[in-house]
Parts: sequence; structure tokens; C-alpha cells
Amino acid sequence: MAVFLIAWLGGVLTIVSPCILPVLPFVFARTGRPFVRSGLPLLVGMALSFSAVGALAAVGGGWAVAANQYGRVAALVLLAFFGVTLLVPGLAERLTRPLVAFGSRLSETAGDAQQKGSGVGASLLLGLATGLLWAPCAGPILGLILTGAALQGASAHTSLLLLAYAAGAATSLALALLVGGKVFTAMKRSLGVGEWVRRALGVAVLAGVAAIALHLDTGFLTRVSLAGTNQIEQGLIDRVKPNQPNAQANANGTGNANANANENADNPGNALAMKASATGALPVEGKLPDLSGAVQWLNSPPLTAADLRGKVVLVDFWTYSCINCLRALPYVKAWADKYRASGLVVIGVHAPEFAFEKDIGNVKRAVSDLKIDYPVAIDNNYAIWRGFDNQYWPAHYFIDAQGQIRHHHFGEGNYQESEQVIRDLLVQAGAKNVPGGFVSDTGTGAEAPPAMDTVQSPETYLGYQRAHGFASQGDPVADAPHRYVAGPLDLNQWALAGTWTLGAEHTDLDAAGGDIVYRFHARDLHLVLGPAADGKPVRFRVTVDGAPPGANHGADTDANGNGVVDGQRLYQLVRQQGDIVDRTFEIRFLDPGVRAYSFTFG
Repeated sequence: MAVFLIAWLGGVLTIVSPCILPVLPFVFARTGRPFVRSGLPLLVGMALSFSAVGALAAVGGGWAVAANQYGRVAALVLLAFFGVTLLVPGLAERLTRPLVAFGSRLSETAGDAQQKGSGVGASLLLGLATGLLWAPCAGPILGLILTGAALQGASAHTSLLLLAYAAGAATSLALALLVGGKVFTAMKRSLGVGEWVRRALGVAVLAGVAAIALHLDTGFLTRVSLAGTNQIEQGLIDRVKPNQPNAQANANGTGNANANANENADNPGNALAMKASATGALPVEGKLPDLSGAVQWLNSPPLTAADLRGKVVLVDFWTYSCINCLRALPYVKAWADKYRASGLVVIGVHAPEFAFEKDIGNVKRAVSDLKIDYPVAIDNNYAIWRGFDNQYWPAHYFIDAQGQIRHHHFGEGNYQESEQVIRDLLVQAGAKNVPGGFVSDTGTGAEAPPAMDTVQSPETYLGYQRAHGFASQGDPVADAPHRYVAGPLDLNQWALAGTWTLGAEHTDLDAAGGDIVYRFHARDLHLVLGPAADGKPVRFRVTVDGAPPGANHGADTDANGNGVVDGQRLYQLVRQQGDIVDRTFEIRFLDPGVRAYSFTFG
């Protein structure tokens, strides 16, 4: 119940966010009419269509995106017509006369004719159209809902959460509409300016249509709003789930668990785990879920819970561009090798974060490059993820020989405690001569241990759906080529220079010579990149504070900063050797077509 309340409150907060501005004219155009028969149907229609579009966007494929684009065009035409009718009521009467056979009374409700009738149907229609255009800023609460829908699939729960969010926004808009209606009535009575107010609303509606058509609703307004309600929303989320393991949460509510968050002995989950391991009384947390949802298995035929009875199993949820997953891999691989003969089975469940990680060919290459020889289940539909009710990359679940989950750990760290759990479960299963001691970290490149005490820069997404810290000069433009200029940056701000298309999940370079600049504070800097759609490699050159990185170059660059994007993966571009201070990173792409997804640090 608390989650639905938080979703509703997240919607309520949109009224103080600049990204709601393009929608307000459509709402306030209903002032001066009976709320129950005009304003309320409009808001109900908005909530219903927004919820439906949100659900489709979260769980649908490309067809859903295309369908919504056509719907947005139709809605823009309808609402532009509505704005014109406010300016010229006579025109509305002439144009809508053929629609009378449909029972459409749009002209009566769109013009200055509140005395004629209720217009419930027309108001509902306008609300449905407005919902198609409504793109509230994707703050933490809406992000949490949409990601849950994407990962858990279509369900009544996620649909109701979206509806609760939309209802919250409708609640605050309803209050504004009621107040606006009283002001409108008073102005007409005392000043006789009703005609001018109606025309002003018509101008405002057309301005709103223009703003949405020019992508200002997902461009400048979205960027401005990022600094608005996000902190309040995140505080609400934290209050709902105060005992979750600390995580470097993504904007969409799931997270790549922070490497040092789990080192904190005050973390309730970790304290319980260490105590249970020390006493040998590991609790039973559930049964090993069904594994049949994997779309394919690598290094093994398909495995079932029945096949694994009598074995101790470690399930590792990972995805190959996740830096936290990569840094945990040396331990997971070492445990698989060390305890295989004693009866341990390690299963890597590859659950993708980005669309390119659903490409099985990409996963196969990553498994080969990373030298993973244990079974890997490709969980493109998140079926196994949902079975475990998982929320994090990486996440480790420890299963005993009876198929019972006895322990879990989210994120990096606590490796010795995890290894001790493996030994405890093997001994309980009757294994003899279980190896002692603890494995050491042998990771190199991106798999090398982080220096988390130096990290002051967060994971940063470059697609507008989850972006923050964007600071190119001028206004960003969503889903269309635009020339950007970079200027001075504060810590944890980033900017584009050159011609780029800012997309929802990634940002694409349209012409050679484009740059990404980031002001960061960390030892290591990584960037998830992919080549052009045709697969041609993209050359790049990196500088740090305007100079080649030299000894501070990463595994995927040389001392002069040169490198090549030849696959869709995480690239380590900087690994500093000296003092860690605020620095300016810049990467220039010498060829067009690169796709940039996210920065991570270590």
C-alpha cells in the first residue's frame, strides 16, 4: 500500500516541475465550466491514456513506440484544432458540423458555450489526447515504476502503479483547475474580460502544441526539472524501503550495487549475513526458482532445479557492460574453479540492462573474452530475475543441496564472507576435503579492484530517459540531430560538442569530430560504447585536462589516448596512477556513428 501512496505522491509533485508546463494550457482551457462534467473527464482521460502509454513503453517493443508516435501526431492535430476553436468559435461550428452524426459536440465544448451543455464526451476525448502528449520528467519515482514494468512484465500491479502516479498528477491539476475556475469566473463577473481570457487560453493551447511538437517538453524543460523534485522523490523511495542494501541506484529504480556500500558493517542485511555464516545457522530464504525462462544457455545444456539437487549452487546475476559485475567476476570465476570438484555449480544469469545486451552474439563474445567457462543462462525476458525477485546487478544467491536459498549478497565486496558461505554449504552437503583459504583478486583492466574511497562521481546515463548533469550550451533536442557546443563544466557535469542525436537510451554521433566532455573525480573512468549500426569501427582519442593520458591511460586506450570502438561493451578509458583530483575528461570520435550509453567510475 505504501508503494501506491509513493507513486501517487510522485504524480502530485509534477505540478511543481517545469516539465508539466506544456500540458497546463490544455487543462486550464476547461476553466469556467462545471468541473464534474468538464474538468474531471479531461483529467480522467489524461490519467487513463498516460497509464496505457506508459505501460506500453515499458513492456512493448518498437511497434509500441511507433504506434505512440502516430498517436501523438493525431493528438497534436486534435489539440491544435481545439486551440483554434477557442480563438474562433464560429470556425469550430462550421468545421465540426459533419461530426454531429458521430455524436461529437466538440464545437460546443471548445467554444465559449459552457451554458449549452456538459460536453463530458468531448472533455474525455481531449483528456485522452492530452495523455498521449504528456511526458512528465522521469524522476526517481516514475523511473522506479517504469523499470519495474519493464523487468517484471505486464501485470495488474505495475499498471495500477502507473495509474496511481497519473492520479497523483491529476489530483494536483484538479486543485489548480478548481482555483483557476474561480479566478476565471470572478474576472468575467467583475471585469467583463471573459472573451479575452478565452482567446488567451486559445493562444496558450497552441503554444503548448508547438512546444510539444518541437520536443521542448522532453528537451529544455526536462533538463530544468532534474534539479527540482528528484531529491524529494528519492527521499520518499528511501522511506518506503529503508532496509534495502545500499546501492548505486539507477534513475529507473534498479541499480548496479555500489562496490563499497556492502562493506559497511552497519548494513542490516550484511550484518545478518556475517552473523549467520559465523554461527553456521544460515537461514532458509526460499526455494531455487524455475530456470526454464532462459532463452538460451551457454557452456551447458539447459539446467533445471531438479538437475541441481544434491549440488551447492551459486547464482550470479550479471550483465556484461556493468562495471560492478565485471569487478566481481574474478572472484566468481575463482570460486567456480576452486570448488567445482567439491560439488559447487556456478550459474551466471545474464539479465540485460541495455538493448544491445539482448543480442546473444554479443553475450557469447563477452563470455569468451571474459573466459567464463561455467553455465550462463541468457535471461532476456527477465523470467529468472522475476523468479528471484531480484533488483540488482551484481546479485549473488547461494543455494544448498536441497534446493533452498540460504544466503544472498548484492553488489561488490564481502568476498570472504561469501566464500565462507560456499564452504559451509559444501560441508553440510557432505563434501570432503573442501579447500581452505580465500581466493585473491586477480582482475585486470575493467575487472581490477576499484578505489571507491576516491570516487565522487556517480554512474551517469547519456540517454535523456535517465540523464542528469547535462550541460551543453543551449537547449537539448530529443530524437533529432542537433549541433551542440560544450562550455565550462562543474564537477559531475557532462556536455556534447558536435552533431549528435540525443536518444532515450543512448546518444548517437551523426558526424565525425564529435566530443563528449565530463568533469569527474575518480581513479577510473569507463564508458559504455557501441559502433555504428553498420558495425564499422569508430576511432577515438582521449585527453585528460587537455593532454594525452600518458601513464593514466585505461585498458582500452594507449598512452596517447588512442582507441577504437569495435563492439558494444564497457571501455576503460582512464586509470590514474597519481593523486585523484577533479579532472576534465574529453573523448573525440574521429568517425561518425558511435553510440554512447553511460559513464561509470571506480
